[in-house]
Amino acid sequence: MAGQETGERIGALLDELAQRAGPEARDVADELVRCLMEFYGEGLARTVRLLRSAPAGADPLAVLTADELVSDLLILHDLHPEDTATRVGRALDKVRPYLGSHAGDVEVAGLDLEAPDGPTLRLRLRGSCDGCPSSTQTVRWTIEEAVARIAPEIEHIEVEGVASGSPEPALLQILPHRPDDAPGAAPPSAPAGEAARWYELGPRSLPADDGATRITEVAGRTLLLVRLPGHLYAYRDPCPLCSAGLAPALLDGELLRCAGCGAAFDVRRAGRGDTGHLDPVPLLEEDGAVRVALPGELLGAGP
Repeated sequence: MAGQETGERIGALLDELAQRAGPEARDVADELVRCLMEFYGEGLARTVRLLRSAPAGADPLAVLTADELVSDLLILHDLHPEDTATRVGRALDKVRPYLGSHAGDVEVAGLDLEAPDGPTLRLRLRGSCDGCPSSTQTVRWTIEEAVARIAPEIEHIEVEGVASGSPEPALLQILPHRPDDAPGAAPPSAPAGEAARWYELGPRSLPADDGATRITEVAGRTLLLVRLPGHLYAYRDPCPLCSAGLAPALLDGELLRCAGCGAAFDVRRAGRGDTGHLDPVPLLEEDGAVRVALPGELLGAGP
């Protein structure tokens, strides 16, 4: 159907809706059409920009699928060159460095694209901070975010192998995901403690070198960032034992020593200590961008 014919058909359907359901329904439908036009228009504009600026000899599909919005549109219309299983694998590869800080790993236990409740991914989580529910929760949020960005058609994730105290496999609800910079995109709402909002950090918020730390503010919360060779870590300020701020804490190899009480915490091992545990914050570092998540209970917590 040609563009003009499609536009005329949409107009006729909107008029019919107004006659049957009234002017309020027509207003809602008009807004829906505007949102769709804006969304697809931005996708087309990005496609043109990406192809025009692509290096000579670059694979056009690789250029397009590297952009999250264009990739989502290709997935929506079953045009993406990678199938769901391949993209899930890439998503899990991105979070494995973070899982390593929790002495854990993740593997695919099953993928059911025809599940009655929608495409469902079953994962098996191994060795993730046994006995530390907060660390296990941050691992879940990190996996959820990575999968939602690369395989947005996945609607549910079932995770086996959680910290003690949660004997049953947990079901993670993957909300419909849109890129942060897509037209009209907004963070999904969910009850406190059940969702996390992701924030991108600017270069000035990050430790400059390996073995360096930096305190930064994100959405009114104070976080400690620690860079060790090969990875960046984020923890909530202050010290869980004496409540002293972590800004003056000393980094001794991979151990962070609180200046207030002298307690040592293993940065690579999700902040484990002999008598306490730092509160880890989900962090994803990819393609030069760093993002951290503030879970619902963290956002609602006091200083």
